[in-house]
Amino acid sequence: MMASLEGRARRLGNDVNTDYIISSARKRATIDPSVLKQWLFEGISPAFAASVRAGDLIVAGRNFGCGSAMEVAVTVMLAAGIEAVLAESFSRTFFRNSVNNGLIPVECDTRRIRDGERLAIEIADGRLVVSNLSSGERMEAAPLTGIALAILDTGGLVGHIVRHRGWR
Repeated sequence: MMASLEGRARRLGNDVNTDYIISSARKRATIDPSVLKQWLFEGISPAFAASVRAGDLIVAGRNFGCGSAMEVAVTVMLAAGIEAVLAESFSRTFFRNSVNNGLIPVECDTRRIRDGERLAIEIADGRLVVSNLSSGERMEAAPLTGIALAILDTGGLVGHIVRHRGWR
């Protein structure tokens, strides 16, 4: 997989659970991500959804995506134009839901990344390098390997199954 992303850092904290990403109360009427994106992160920052731009990158601390295994938490971020989340660590379920839906989970040291800074992510054969274009700092992120890399290379699990007519 070869990919390059560039975007504005949208800084969040530690332990951002799936209900903070999209509130369970909002899912009572619909689970359509194109509708739900208007309430993205409303419990953390009520103005977030109105200010998000396609290409923005979520930057968080530890344990991002903890809580319930709601796949819609990932699909709502994708619907808002967010293609990657950088975090110090992810809940296991959120990480898999991200890969399966084509949202790139980037595990790296995010402590020095500030809100609004410009970031670039280079992915080459599973190796991830994050460049902070605002500060000039570069860092290696945890590599993406095996089936996770193969699934992301096709944009998600459905694309992978279609391309390979199974789990190859």
